[in-house]
Amino acid sequence: MSQDLFQAPDYYNLDDLLTEEHLLVRDAAREWVKREVSPIIENAAQKAEFPKQIINGLAEIGAFGPYIPEQYGGAGLDQMSYGLIMQEIERGDSGVRSTASVQSSLVMYPIYKYGSEEQRKKYLPKLASGEFMGCFGLTEPDYGSNPGGMVTNIKDKGDYFLLNGAKMWISNAPFADIAVVWAKNEEGRIKGLIVERGMEGFTTPETHNKWSLRASATGELIFDNVKIPKENILPNKDGLGAPLGCLDSARYGIAWGAIGAAMDCYDTALRYAKERVQFDKPIAGYQLQQKKLAEMVTEITKAQLLTWRLGALRNEEKATSAQISMAKRNNVDMALKIAREARQVLGAMGITGEYSIMRHMMNLESVITYEGTHDIHLLITGFDITGIPAFK
Repeated sequence: MSQDLFQAPDYYNLDDLLTEEHLLVRDAAREWVKREVSPIIENAAQKAEFPKQIINGLAEIGAFGPYIPEQYGGAGLDQMSYGLIMQEIERGDSGVRSTASVQSSLVMYPIYKYGSEEQRKKYLPKLASGEFMGCFGLTEPDYGSNPGGMVTNIKDKGDYFLLNGAKMWISNAPFADIAVVWAKNEEGRIKGLIVERGMEGFTTPETHNKWSLRASATGELIFDNVKIPKENILPNKDGLGAPLGCLDSARYGIAWGAIGAAMDCYDTALRYAKERVQFDKPIAGYQLQQKKLAEMVTEITKAQLLTWRLGALRNEEKATSAQISMAKRNNVDMALKIAREARQVLGAMGITGEYSIMRHMMNLESVITYEGTHDIHLLITGFDITGIPAFK
C-alpha cells in the first residue's frame, strides 16, 4: 500500500484569501482523505464497489450538508467551506465526491429549501449523520439534457399520490434510504417528492459494467404504482426551476471537486518527473515535460481563482446559474486535460492502479457529462450572453 504524499499546489498563495475556519475545514478533509480514502480507493475501483465503511467519516468531516443549519444536523458552514470539502474529497476520488454531492446538494438541499418543517426535522439530521443516505431522481432514459420532457408522473388518488415512471444514472440509488424524485402531476407541473425505501413498487436495480466512477454506486429508480403519502410532497417550490436550483448547488460543488482531481494528477506527475531518470537526468529537466507541468499548474491556478470568486458570490447569494455553469464546464474540462497530460508524463506506468491518474481520467469522463453536459453548459453561457436559446 503506497503512502499518500500529496502536496496541494497553491501557486498564487490563494490560502491567504481563506479564513482560518476555511483552512481548518479543508485541512481536516485533506487529512481524512489521506488516512481513510487513499489506502482503499484503488482496490474499491478495481472491484467496482462503493466503500460504505467511509460513510461515517464523510459525515464526521461535514461532507453531508455542510451549509445546512446546525438545528437540522448540518455544520452551518458557508459555501466556500462546502467547495473546499468537495475539492479534497474529489482529490481522493470523483465517485466518493459524487456520493457526498448527491447527499448534500440533491437530497438535503431540496428538503431544506423546498420542504416543510416536518420534513426537515424528519430527514435532515439523519442525512447529515449518514444514518440515512439519499439519491436524486431527475434524469430519465429518454430525457437527460431536456429534463422538462420527463414522463414520470403522479396521479392524485385522494389520500395519496400514485407514482409511475423510471429514472436512470442515479448515484447512490442501490443503497439509498430515500430518493428525492421529480415527477409531473396531472396538470403537467413538475413536483418534488420523497420516496422511501420499502415503499411497495419502488426498486433500485444497480448499473454494472461501468468504466468510470467505479467506486460509486449507480442505479435506476423504478416506480410501479408506488403510493406516496401526501406529506411526502415538497410543498414550497415546484416547476422545473426547483430541480434546477438543486443542480446549481451540485454543479458548484463539482467546480471545486474537479480542481481536486486535477491537483492530484499534477502532483503525481510532478513527483514522478523529478524521480524518473532517462538519458542520465530526471525527466523533469526536459523542456517538453516542463511545458506539460507548467501548463498544468497554470490551469489549476486559473480554476482556483474562478471558484474562489464564485464561492464569494455564492456566499453573497449573487452567483447566477450561468456563472456556475461556466465554472463547472471550465474546471472539469481543465481537469480532464490535465489527467491526460499527466498520464503521458508517467508513460506506461500511468495506466496502472499504482498511480491515481488513470482512475481520475476515467472518472472525469463521467463528471464532464453529468449535472449538465460539456456542450449544454457552453450553450447556457451562449444563451446568457446573447439572450437567444440555442437548445430549443
